Amino acid sequence: MRILVSGAGIAGPVLAHWLIRYGFEVTVVERAPALRRTGGHAVDLFRPAVDISERMGVLPRIEERATGTDRLSVFREGARRPVRADLTKIFGGASERHVEVMRDDLTTIYYDATRDDVEYVFGDSVTSVAEGAGGEVTFEHAAPRRFDLVVGADGLHSTVRRLVFGADAGRGSFLGAYFAVLSLPNVSGPDGELLMHVGVGRTAGAYGACHLDDARVLFLFRSARELDWDHRDVPRQKELVRGAFAGLHAQVDGWLEELDRTPAFYFDSISQLRMDSWSRGRVTLVGDAGYCPGPTVGGSTTLAVVGAYVLAGELARAGGDHERAFPAYEGVMAEHVRGSRAVASSAARTLIPTSRTGGWGLAQGARLVSALPAGPGRALLRLTTRSARLYDAMTVEDYAPAGAR
Repeated sequence: MRILVSGAGIAGPVLAHWLIRYGFEVTVVERAPALRRTGGHAVDLFRPAVDISERMGVLPRIEERATGTDRLSVFREGARRPVRADLTKIFGGASERHVEVMRDDLTTIYYDATRDDVEYVFGDSVTSVAEGAGGEVTFEHAAPRRFDLVVGADGLHSTVRRLVFGADAGRGSFLGAYFAVLSLPNVSGPDGELLMHVGVGRTAGAYGACHLDDARVLFLFRSARELDWDHRDVPRQKELVRGAFAGLHAQVDGWLEELDRTPAFYFDSISQLRMDSWSRGRVTLVGDAGYCPGPTVGGSTTLAVVGAYVLAGELARAGGDHERAFPAYEGVMAEHVRGSRAVASSAARTLIPTSRTGGWGLAQGARLVSALPAGPGRALLRLTTRSARLYDAMTVEDYAPAGAR
């Protein structure tokens, strides 16, 4: 059985790994001319995604590339002194197993684990998907080919979703905020430290990684309405970031000065993708393409890894019968997706406070958790945050490939 996966980010290679293991023939097509190295920000792998990565045999490499960020300094707008906290205790309270890693590193690791067994086609994109078994798929550059199944793993702005479900499918539910990421010389602070500047309706943070010679800055800011911008208009995006963060702090002003010099910049809204179903005929979606809970705030990387693993497992269990596998996959993932959406909404309110009191609560909460011993700190987080309960509650089945072809 031949399966086409669109997208070589996180979900695509993870899905390809398990499909190959279960005996399917897999092709991954990626629009970028090579594996993306966009200078993306750090992402979190929580317990279920760590467990799946361990089963894939790549966990040692992931741990080697961990950012090493273990301390937090929060500078509140108008406050004289920063609040300092222990990040390892905060993340430890959210999940029993956790690794923070740069997205580019994680993508490379998953790709390396599959490139010898999977056909990767870079610099091309799907342009149409015919209905019916073994239907034809056309591409921007390559000749048409026939595949039994097609999976869109091509992110929040998925081409496969647009082609198969329509341009209006999965309209994002705007959470009232935007984010941007840029790369700058590694002058953010001591190794292993995350510097955060928090104001009303805006938060900026800078951090590095022990193996990188540059740093990342993450900007998060609120907006009561959706702003006028285009994903191709980078100057407009940078203008919005400058306007949102001007005057927050002298250090943040220095970060803003790097906007015109940065080699890597990304901007998007923080929106949730909501669809009644992620499957239509012989096509399905995985990860952000089908159920993005909200970039940077909803644990979307962990959700993508779990979704890819579950989709492959259900296809193996059904012997490639998508009419059985796709509904089973959606049934397993539905509760995880709903939980992640709730986490994202809560996290957005916490990380981008709407008042000075909210900023004070963010800083003091982080300090309290880090000051407590590990056990009480974990208990406090589990009582006060939804994410702490969600990720460790996610269970992943050990699928047996008995029915695969």
